[in-house]
Amino acid sequence: MEMKSAIVALGALAQDTRLAIFRLLVEAGPAGLPAGALAEQLAVAPATMSFHLAQLAQAGLVTSIRDGRSIIYAADFEAMGALVGYLTENCCRSQPEQCGPGCLPPARTTITSAAKGASSHEKVSRSRRGQ
Repeated sequence: MEMKSAIVALGALAQDTRLAIFRLLVEAGPAGLPAGALAEQLAVAPATMSFHLAQLAQAGLVTSIRDGRSIIYAADFEAMGALVGYLTENCCRSQPEQCGPGCLPPARTTITSAAKGASSHEKVSRSRRGQ
């Protein structure tokens, strides 16, 4: 991940409603949640929810799929892993002997399996539509 992308992603998450939305989507997993359910859970007006989801999508942190009249949003786990990796890639570089387990970058297998989970979001959405 490049610095500019990290700044955009962190900027999108640096707002309380967007951070709450992203955390709910991470909890929901690859299947995601409809925008209406997110708005209901967070007691946010639908227009406001649309604005925040658009900001997260523009930052590359969420994906969306139309499911009939609903739009299902899901966290982009590969992007999330890349952001965490960017933040931790040089952790303890000057004193590696003092580096703790919380400073290690995420394993590549975690990002790879998360990317596979993102494609299952599409499969779940297709199965809801009967495809």
